[in-house]
Amino acid sequence: MGKDKIRRFAAVKDFDNFHEPVIKEQYYLKGKWHKEHFKNNHPIVLELGCGKGEYSVGLANHYPEKNFIGVDIKGARMFIGAEQALNANQKNVAFLRTKIDFIQDCFTADEVDEIWLTFSDPQPKKVNKRLSSPIFIDRYRKILKPGGIIHMKTDSDLLFQYTEEQIKLQNYELLELTWDLYGELPEKIDKMTRDIFHIKTHYEKLFTAKGSVIKYCKFKVS
Repeated sequence: MGKDKIRRFAAVKDFDNFHEPVIKEQYYLKGKWHKEHFKNNHPIVLELGCGKGEYSVGLANHYPEKNFIGVDIKGARMFIGAEQALNANQKNVAFLRTKIDFIQDCFTADEVDEIWLTFSDPQPKKVNKRLSSPIFIDRYRKILKPGGIIHMKTDSDLLFQYTEEQIKLQNYELLELTWDLYGELPEKIDKMTRDIFHIKTHYEKLFTAKGSVIKYCKFKVS
Protein backbone atom coordinates (compact mmCIF):
# COMPACT_ATOMS: atom_id res chain seq x y z
CA MET A 1 0.00 0.00 0.00
CA GLY A 2 1.43 3.39 -1.06
CA LYS A 3 1.97 6.25 1.40
CA ASP A 4 -1.07 8.18 0.15
CA LYS A 5 -3.30 5.12 0.49
CA ILE A 6 -2.03 4.57 4.02
CA ARG A 7 -2.75 8.22 4.84
CA ARG A 8 -6.27 8.06 3.41
CA PHE A 9 -7.04 4.74 5.10
CA ALA A 10 -5.99 6.16 8.46
CA ALA A 11 -7.78 9.49 7.95
CA VAL A 12 -11.14 8.07 6.86
CA LYS A 13 -11.47 6.17 10.14
CA ASP A 14 -12.00 9.50 11.91
CA PHE A 15 -14.79 10.67 9.58
CA ASP A 16 -18.27 10.87 11.09
CA ASN A 17 -19.78 9.37 7.94
CA PHE A 18 -17.47 6.31 7.87
CA HIS A 19 -18.21 3.03 9.65
CA GLU A 20 -16.04 -0.06 10.04
CA PRO A 21 -17.66 -3.03 11.76
CA VAL A 22 -15.65 -6.05 12.86
CA ILE A 23 -15.93 -8.76 10.25
CA LYS A 24 -18.43 -11.50 11.17
CA GLU A 25 -19.72 -9.58 14.20
CA GLN A 26 -23.08 -7.84 14.36
CA TYR A 27 -22.59 -4.11 13.96
CA TYR A 28 -24.12 -1.87 16.62
CA LEU A 29 -26.03 0.13 13.97
CA LYS A 30 -27.82 -2.95 12.64
CA GLY A 31 -31.50 -2.02 12.79
CA LYS A 32 -30.61 1.47 14.04
CA TRP A 33 -29.31 3.32 10.97
CA HIS A 34 -32.38 5.56 10.82
CA LYS A 35 -32.41 6.46 14.49
CA GLU A 36 -28.73 6.65 15.41
CA HIS A 37 -26.91 7.68 12.23
CA PHE A 38 -29.25 9.49 9.84
CA LYS A 39 -31.70 10.58 12.54
CA ASN A 40 -34.65 10.39 10.14
CA ASN A 41 -36.96 7.78 8.63
CA HIS A 42 -36.05 8.34 5.00
CA PRO A 43 -35.55 5.30 2.74
CA ILE A 44 -32.10 3.69 2.86
CA VAL A 45 -30.32 2.90 -0.41
CA LEU A 46 -27.11 0.83 -0.55
CA GLU A 47 -24.42 0.96 -3.22
CA LEU A 48 -22.55 -2.34 -2.98
CA GLY A 49 -18.98 -2.25 -4.20
CA CYS A 50 -19.00 1.55 -4.20
CA GLY A 51 -15.28 2.05 -4.90
CA LYS A 52 -14.52 5.75 -4.51
CA GLY A 53 -18.13 6.51 -3.68
CA GLU A 54 -18.92 8.86 -6.57
CA TYR A 55 -22.26 7.22 -7.26
CA SER A 56 -23.37 7.26 -3.63
CA VAL A 57 -22.47 10.95 -3.35
CA GLY A 58 -24.12 11.76 -6.68
CA LEU A 59 -27.33 9.94 -5.80
CA ALA A 60 -27.43 11.60 -2.38
CA ASN A 61 -27.14 14.98 -4.07
CA HIS A 62 -30.10 14.24 -6.38
CA TYR A 63 -32.25 12.60 -3.72
CA PRO A 64 -32.02 14.58 -0.46
CA GLU A 65 -35.14 12.75 0.74
CA LYS A 66 -33.28 9.42 0.77
CA ASN A 67 -30.31 8.08 2.75
CA PHE A 68 -27.38 6.45 0.89
CA ILE A 69 -24.72 4.09 2.17
CA GLY A 70 -21.73 3.15 0.03
CA VAL A 71 -20.32 -0.28 0.91
CA ASP A 72 -16.85 -1.52 0.00
CA ILE A 73 -13.87 -3.27 1.55
CA LYS A 74 -11.33 -0.70 0.32
CA GLY A 75 -11.28 2.09 2.91
CA ALA A 76 -8.63 4.14 1.11
CA ARG A 77 -10.88 4.36 -1.94
CA MET A 78 -13.96 5.35 0.04
CA PHE A 79 -11.97 8.20 1.60
CA ILE A 80 -12.55 10.17 -1.60
CA GLY A 81 -16.35 10.02 -1.51
CA ALA A 82 -16.52 10.30 2.27
CA GLU A 83 -14.37 13.45 2.25
CA GLN A 84 -16.40 14.94 -0.60
CA ALA A 85 -19.64 14.33 1.30
CA LEU A 86 -18.25 15.89 4.47
CA ASN A 87 -16.99 18.95 2.62
CA ALA A 88 -20.43 19.38 1.02
CA ASN A 89 -22.16 18.83 4.39
CA GLN A 90 -24.19 15.96 2.91
CA LYS A 91 -25.94 14.39 5.88
CA ASN A 92 -27.74 11.76 3.81
CA VAL A 93 -24.70 9.74 2.72
CA ALA A 94 -22.48 7.38 4.71
CA PHE A 95 -19.85 4.75 4.01
CA LEU A 96 -19.45 1.25 5.40
CA ARG A 97 -16.25 -0.77 5.15
CA THR A 98 -17.12 -4.45 5.08
CA LYS A 99 -17.23 -7.44 2.77
CA ILE A 100 -20.60 -7.74 1.07
CA ASP A 101 -20.63 -11.38 2.22
CA PHE A 102 -21.38 -10.03 5.71
CA ILE A 103 -24.02 -7.46 4.78
CA GLN A 104 -26.57 -9.17 7.05
CA ASP A 105 -24.37 -8.37 10.05
CA CYS A 106 -24.90 -4.66 9.33
CA PHE A 107 -28.59 -4.42 8.41
CA THR A 108 -31.71 -6.05 9.75
CA ALA A 109 -34.83 -7.27 7.94
CA ASP A 110 -36.76 -4.59 6.02
CA GLU A 111 -34.14 -1.91 6.77
CA VAL A 112 -33.08 -1.30 3.15
CA ASP A 113 -35.29 0.04 0.35
CA GLU A 114 -33.00 -0.22 -2.69
CA ILE A 115 -29.64 -1.65 -3.72
CA TRP A 116 -27.32 -0.46 -6.49
CA LEU A 117 -24.70 -2.75 -8.04
CA THR A 118 -22.44 -0.38 -9.95
CA PHE A 119 -19.69 -1.86 -12.12
CA SER A 120 -19.29 -4.95 -9.98
CA ASP A 121 -16.45 -7.38 -10.64
CA PRO A 122 -17.87 -9.85 -13.22
CA GLN A 123 -15.94 -12.72 -11.61
CA PRO A 124 -15.42 -14.71 -14.86
CA LYS A 125 -14.29 -17.88 -13.07
CA LYS A 126 -16.28 -17.64 -9.82
CA VAL A 127 -20.00 -17.60 -10.53
CA ASN A 128 -21.02 -17.64 -6.87
CA LYS A 129 -18.92 -14.50 -6.26
CA ARG A 130 -21.00 -12.47 -8.72
CA LEU A 131 -23.10 -9.93 -6.85
CA SER A 132 -26.23 -10.97 -8.75
CA SER A 133 -25.78 -14.69 -8.02
CA PRO A 134 -28.49 -16.47 -6.00
CA ILE A 135 -26.28 -16.64 -2.90
CA PHE A 136 -25.92 -12.84 -2.83
CA ILE A 137 -29.51 -12.16 -3.85
CA ASP A 138 -30.63 -14.27 -0.89
CA ARG A 139 -28.62 -11.99 1.41
CA TYR A 140 -30.17 -8.89 -0.12
CA ARG A 141 -33.66 -10.33 0.17
CA LYS A 142 -33.18 -10.68 3.92
CA ILE A 143 -32.47 -6.97 4.42
CA LEU A 144 -34.67 -5.45 1.69
CA LYS A 145 -38.20 -4.28 2.37
CA PRO A 146 -40.95 -6.12 0.48
CA GLY A 147 -40.93 -4.72 -3.03
CA GLY A 148 -37.36 -3.42 -2.64
CA ILE A 149 -35.55 -2.73 -5.89
CA ILE A 150 -32.12 -3.86 -7.11
CA HIS A 151 -30.39 -1.79 -9.80
CA MET A 152 -27.43 -2.94 -11.87
CA LYS A 153 -25.21 -0.73 -14.02
CA THR A 154 -22.29 -2.43 -15.75
CA ASP A 155 -19.99 -2.49 -18.76
CA SER A 156 -19.62 -6.30 -18.58
CA ASP A 157 -21.47 -8.37 -21.18
CA LEU A 158 -20.72 -11.50 -19.14
CA LEU A 159 -22.17 -10.18 -15.89
CA PHE A 160 -25.18 -8.57 -17.55
CA GLN A 161 -26.08 -11.67 -19.56
CA TYR A 162 -25.73 -13.78 -16.41
CA THR A 163 -27.96 -11.36 -14.47
CA GLU A 164 -30.59 -11.35 -17.21
CA GLU A 165 -30.58 -15.16 -17.14
CA GLN A 166 -30.93 -15.21 -13.37
CA ILE A 167 -33.88 -12.81 -13.49
CA LYS A 168 -35.67 -15.30 -15.74
CA LEU A 169 -34.55 -18.48 -13.95
CA GLN A 170 -35.36 -17.20 -10.45
CA ASN A 171 -38.61 -15.49 -11.51
CA TYR A 172 -37.54 -12.06 -10.30
CA GLU A 173 -39.81 -9.22 -11.33
CA LEU A 174 -38.05 -7.35 -14.15
CA LEU A 175 -38.83 -3.64 -14.18
CA GLU A 176 -36.39 -2.34 -16.78
CA LEU A 177 -33.52 -3.68 -18.87
CA THR A 178 -31.35 -2.21 -21.60
CA TRP A 179 -28.12 -3.37 -23.20
CA ASP A 180 -27.31 0.20 -24.25
CA LEU A 181 -28.27 2.63 -21.50
CA TYR A 182 -27.09 5.85 -23.10
CA GLY A 183 -28.05 4.84 -26.61
CA GLU A 184 -31.61 3.93 -25.59
CA LEU A 185 -32.28 6.47 -22.83
CA PRO A 186 -35.53 8.12 -23.97
CA GLU A 187 -35.35 11.82 -24.72
CA LYS A 188 -38.66 12.36 -22.93
CA ILE A 189 -37.33 11.11 -19.59
CA ASP A 190 -37.34 13.76 -16.87
CA LYS A 191 -34.14 15.75 -16.33
CA MET A 192 -33.46 14.46 -12.81
CA THR A 193 -33.59 10.82 -13.92
CA ARG A 194 -31.41 11.60 -16.93
CA ASP A 195 -28.85 13.32 -14.71
CA ILE A 196 -28.78 10.34 -12.34
CA PHE A 197 -28.01 7.90 -15.12
CA HIS A 198 -25.21 10.17 -16.27
CA ILE A 199 -23.44 10.12 -12.90
CA LYS A 200 -20.23 8.36 -13.85
CA THR A 201 -17.91 6.51 -11.51
CA HIS A 202 -14.15 6.46 -11.98
CA TYR A 203 -14.39 3.03 -13.57
CA GLU A 204 -17.26 3.93 -15.85
CA LYS A 205 -15.24 6.84 -17.26
CA LEU A 206 -12.40 4.45 -17.99
CA PHE A 207 -14.70 1.89 -19.60
CA THR A 208 -16.62 4.36 -21.77
CA ALA A 209 -13.36 5.98 -22.90
CA LYS A 210 -12.42 2.58 -24.28
CA GLY A 211 -15.73 2.29 -26.12
CA SER A 212 -17.60 0.04 -23.70
CA VAL A 213 -21.41 0.08 -23.88
CA ILE A 214 -23.11 0.55 -20.52
CA LYS A 215 -25.96 -1.76 -19.56
CA TYR A 216 -28.65 -1.22 -16.93
CA CYS A 217 -31.46 -3.18 -15.34
CA LYS A 218 -33.67 -3.01 -12.28
CA PHE A 219 -35.72 -5.77 -10.72
CA LYS A 220 -37.48 -6.98 -7.58
CA VAL A 221 -36.68 -10.25 -5.81
CA SER A 222 -39.41 -10.40 -3.17
